[in-house]
Amino acid sequence: MNRQKILVVDDVESNRLILAEIFCEDYQVLEAADTKTALQILEKDTDNIAVVLLDWHLSGEDGGKVLESMRKKGWMDHIPTLVVTAEQSIETERKCIGLGAADMIRKPFDKDVVRKRVENNVSLYEHKNHMEEKVQEQNQLLRNQYSVMKAQAEKIKKSSQQMIDIICNILEHHYPEFDEKPQAVREISRIIGRKVQAHYPEYKLSDEDVESIAELASLRDIGKLLISDHVLFKPAKLTKEEREYMKSHTTKGCEIMGMMKSIQSPEHHKRSMEICRYHHERYDGKGYPEGLKGDEIPISAQIVSVVDAYHALISERIYKRAYSKEDAYYMVLGGECGIFSPKIMECFRMSRKEIEEIGSKERKGKV
Repeated sequence: MNRQKILVVDDVESNRLILAEIFCEDYQVLEAADTKTALQILEKDTDNIAVVLLDWHLSGEDGGKVLESMRKKGWMDHIPTLVVTAEQSIETERKCIGLGAADMIRKPFDKDVVRKRVENNVSLYEHKNHMEEKVQEQNQLLRNQYSVMKAQAEKIKKSSQQMIDIICNILEHHYPEFDEKPQAVREISRIIGRKVQAHYPEYKLSDEDVESIAELASLRDIGKLLISDHVLFKPAKLTKEEREYMKSHTTKGCEIMGMMKSIQSPEHHKRSMEICRYHHERYDGKGYPEGLKGDEIPISAQIVSVVDAYHALISERIYKRAYSKEDAYYMVLGGECGIFSPKIMECFRMSRKEIEEIGSKERKGKV
C-alpha cells in the first residue's frame, strides 16, 4: 500500500510547523504534541502512515516510550521512525537505534537533508514491505502446493524420484539460478557416494543409500523458497545480518521437508532432513547451523556438502562469474570453501575425471 501520511510528534509547535512545511506537498501531515496523542493516531491510522518523525524530548520524557510501544505493536516493522533531536551524544543515538529507530535527524533542520533522509527511509521500507508481502504470497503458494502433493500422497509414494522432480521444478520457478541441471548434481553425488562406499566401508553405505543420497542432493537448498528475494538476489555483498538470515535456509529447508514426512519412508525422510540441515557444516566445526565437527556430520551431508561447494563454483550467479572446472577442483581441495573430511576429499580426487565428463556428455547430447 502506498501510504501518503506522515506523523510529526513534537511538543514544540514551531518545530511541527517547520516539518509540516517541508512535507506538506508530498504528504498529508498528521501532528501530535505528546506520547498519548501520537499512539492514538498510530492505532487509528497505522496502515496509511508512511513515516514517523519523533522528537526525542516530549514534555520532559524521551521518545523511548513511543518507540517501545510501536515495537510491541509491531508497527516499527513496517513504518520507519526517524528520531529528531538536538543532542549529539553517541549514547542517545545508540539508545534510539537499539529501540528500533530507522534513522536520526539533527536540529537545527536542513530542509534538503531532512527530506532526503525521509525519502530514503520510506523507499527502503516500501521495498522491504513489498518483499515481505511477496514472501508471504510465496509461502501460501508453497502451502497450497503441499496440499496438492499431500492429496496425491499415495501416487507419489510409488515414485520418490517423481516427488523430487516436482520440488526441483518449484525451485527452478522460484529461484532462476537453480537451473543447475539437477541430474548433474545427482550424478556427481552418486559418483562420490560410490567411491565412499567402495573405499570406506566403515560408513556402511549400501547401493540404496548411495542412490538415496544422490536423489535427495537436489533438495539441499529447498529452504531458499522461504528466503526473501531482496536477500536471495542481492547483487552486492550481503551485510552481516543478511548473511545470518541467508544461513537460515538450512533450517527452513527442514521445515519444508517436515511437511513431507508423511509421503517419505522414515529413512528417506531422515536423510533428506540431514542433507537440508547439515550441507553447510564443515569438518573442522566452522560450518553452520550447528558447528558440527568430523563425523558428527552425517555422511549424507558430508558428500552433498562437497558437491554443493563444487557446483556453486562452476555455476554463474548474480553476484559472481562461473569458475572453470579445473579452478573449482583446486579451490575445493585447497580449502577455499571450508574444510571437508580427508576421506571425502580423497573420493573427490578419485572422481575428478568422471565428474568433468558429465558436462562433456551433456554438451555432446545437445549436438
